[in-house]
Parts: sequence; C-alpha cells; structure tokens
Amino acid sequence: MDTTKFLIAVDASDNALRAVTYTGDVLGALLSSSGEVPFRVTLLYIERLPDRDYYADEGAWKTSCEAHRRDMRDFLAQAGQLLKDKGLPESAVDVQYLDSCSSPFLSEGAACSRGTSIAQEIMRYLQAGEYGTAVVGRRGVSKAEEFLFGSVSSKIIHCARDCTVWVVA
Repeated sequence: MDTTKFLIAVDASDNALRAVTYTGDVLGALLSSSGEVPFRVTLLYIERLPDRDYYADEGAWKTSCEAHRRDMRDFLAQAGQLLKDKGLPESAVDVQYLDSCSSPFLSEGAACSRGTSIAQEIMRYLQAGEYGTAVVGRRGVSKAEEFLFGSVSSKIIHCARDCTVWVVA
C-alpha cells in the first residue's frame, strides 16, 4: 500500500463528480508552495456495456456502446480538468478507462473488466495498484434498496483492507 496514491472510482453521476471535487479540494490544499507533488491520483472508470439483447442487431448495439464510451471519456476528461483546476498538475493525474472484456472495441491483450461486480473490479484494481486511498461517491440508495441490491460504496467499505476509503455524499 502506498499512502501517496489515490484511486477515485467514477461513473458519470453527480455523486462521482462530488467525489472528484472533494478529493481535488483536499489534495489541492495540501500542495506545497515548492511545487512538489507528494501524491498521484488515478481516475478509474470500469466499463459496463448495455446488454446486447436490448438491441435489434449488432450494429445498433455497437453504436450505443460507442456513444456510451464517448460520453464516459468526455466525463473523465471533465473530471481530470476539475482536478487540475483545483491545483493538481497534469503529471499527478492519471485517467484509466477499463474496457469490458466483451467490448467490441477491446484491443487484443489489453487488460479488461471481467464483468463481475463493479465493487470487485474496483477492489482488484485498488489492490493491484497498491493504492492507499479509495474514493467513491455515495449513490444515495435507501436501506431497503441497499439490502436488496447492495451498493458499490458499501461493498468497498466492507471488502477494503490495508487502505483508507473515502465515501463522498
């Protein structure tokens, strides 16, 4: 675990944007006047494609997947810019788009999301990268919904070991 490494797991929600904003505010305030950046931030999106069965043909599904991919890349660019606006230099911010293994755009041999739960994918990435802090937005589900369906933030809180978890509401 490296306490200078922060992983912000995002989707395109307002809650994810709040998590990015909060992290930028906190880390931006910690920057020294010398310009030295004592930490690294990774923005991570785990791709979840729309179900192929909802589309009449392969072409319509690929078009939808491409639109989703473009929207998420735009969101990641916006989130990265927000961190830079908070004072983090570009060299301290890394953006990772983890493709689904079933993506029609996946490069051969590239790392990909296996399609298990989002929380498990985030935890796998967190542990492999030896991040010291995970940051997630809280979805705002009711206790009944959380009990029935779970939530990514709850699962991460319960599964995380040897790291800090920030849940931003």
